[in-house]
Amino acid sequence: MTKKPNSSAQFAKSGSHTEWRAKGYASQRERKEKFSSISFREQPEIVTPENGGAVDHDRDLGFPGEYPYTRGVQPTMYRGRLWTMRQFAGFGSPEDTNRRFKYLLEHGQTGLSTAFDMPSLMGYDPDNARSRGEVGREGVSVATIEDMDTLFSGIALDQVTTSMTINCTATVAFAFYFAVAKRRGLGFEKLGGTIQNDMFKEFIAQKEWICPPAPSVKLVCDVVEFCSQSAPKFNPVSISGYHIREAGATAVQELAFTIADGLGYVDHCLSRRMKIDDFAPRLSFFFDVHNDFFEEVAKFRAARRLWARLMRERYGAKTDAACKLRTHAQTAGVSLTAQQPVNNVARVALQALAAVLGGVQSLHTNSMDETLSLPTEDAVRVALRTQQIIADESGITNVIDPLGGSYYVERLTNEIEAEALRYIEQIDAMGGMLHAVETGFPQKEIAEAAYRFQLDLDAGAQTIVGVNRYTEGGEQEIPTLKIEHEVERQQIERVAAFKAKRNKALHADALAKVESACREARNVVPVLIDAVDVGVTLGEVSDIYRKVFGVYTDPGML
Repeated sequence: MTKKPNSSAQFAKSGSHTEWRAKGYASQRERKEKFSSISFREQPEIVTPENGGAVDHDRDLGFPGEYPYTRGVQPTMYRGRLWTMRQFAGFGSPEDTNRRFKYLLEHGQTGLSTAFDMPSLMGYDPDNARSRGEVGREGVSVATIEDMDTLFSGIALDQVTTSMTINCTATVAFAFYFAVAKRRGLGFEKLGGTIQNDMFKEFIAQKEWICPPAPSVKLVCDVVEFCSQSAPKFNPVSISGYHIREAGATAVQELAFTIADGLGYVDHCLSRRMKIDDFAPRLSFFFDVHNDFFEEVAKFRAARRLWARLMRERYGAKTDAACKLRTHAQTAGVSLTAQQPVNNVARVALQALAAVLGGVQSLHTNSMDETLSLPTEDAVRVALRTQQIIADESGITNVIDPLGGSYYVERLTNEIEAEALRYIEQIDAMGGMLHAVETGFPQKEIAEAAYRFQLDLDAGAQTIVGVNRYTEGGEQEIPTLKIEHEVERQQIERVAAFKAKRNKALHADALAKVESACREARNVVPVLIDAVDVGVTLGEVSDIYRKVFGVYTDPGML
């Protein structure tokens, strides 16, 4: 019998990282002069406990479902329940999108996510002159309670969770949804879902607003207060880093500004004498998933830990639920390319894998054609199947936080958390996020990061396959979705007929009550639910906001 080698003799200690580098690595040639992430983070050749990979397990990691939630917010994570597969959908008329919703549910989607058209997002009915050419073009047209009812026709609102991506008019869309549920005899406590309703990130990045920042934040927190009292399963805000990242922010900026936005909402709610443990459990988050795989994994882990520590140490939250950061994620739209669009399938798969390894609760995977148009059914099915393959074929859902303990991942997590906290402390010194936004601080930081990335891309320091490397002559043609202009004509006729049949006295009284609630700084949500039920439209509520709160103009502080 062959004698087994002595393990201690066979694997003698190789020395320190510094010795290894000097002895062997330093003499070897590297394939490029500098290695950095897309967020300009210089990358080490290897990470060991000696150069930053060590962590305090009890303080920094813990176990899944336990403070500080670095390894996940649920004890069993995906061994107990997979993330919600929530493909973004919305185009044309409410009937068009209703058919797409049902198609996705039939193919295994587990939650709905609604995209609204630009008039709906900006507070105009289809018959407004400002809406011309945009009705149903980049999302579904919803201006009335009847539109919302049609959008969810045949869908049990108490059996599916619904996400709605809408912000400055979020209070109105929320009122439509809850008024429809009321008409169907459903108690508000049975409704589950999320409304984006994040105005801080609108002023920072997406630029879709009606009112100035202060009244806009007040309206956001009206929904938070209403849900904490009447709709305990519904998330009243999705604090969104996604659009911040899409505007050009680094991973750290995305995390820092998103968490700071959340703190801004917390501060406002506390100023209304709400209790942290009553409303914080329903605050939800929404992050981008970009191309740098490990940076994205570490960002999600750092986000959970940072939020938990702030909730407990800054605000004195006592419940676990108030400290848990629960997040939706979407693969990076800005990473999709019109050139060689089939390559986007690979990009999306890697980004989705990073999101799952990062521990998200909900995920949208972009379709390969979304840089060209709203997605076709075939493209959106491939995007959904990408999530299903990760869930059911890859095996990565079998172990909770399988990258936990990796020297590199733990070092990245620590770095990203610390760098994000420094940004938050800067914002604190300015008086909080509301003042920081009003003075243009996050906007300037993002613009500088976007400019720096473009310089790197132009210089070839960053590679985008098919764009500045591995290019091909000509264009790849793939099928795209076309929205017919007939949709706009139909929606204009529909809203006109809706307005014509309303009870004029009830409608006028409802408008007066909405305006009164706004002027008296009362919570507008209960009044809105009653108002839309008697025929008040999205555009009419938005006009009241413009009248009472004023219209915001971007000061262009860059």
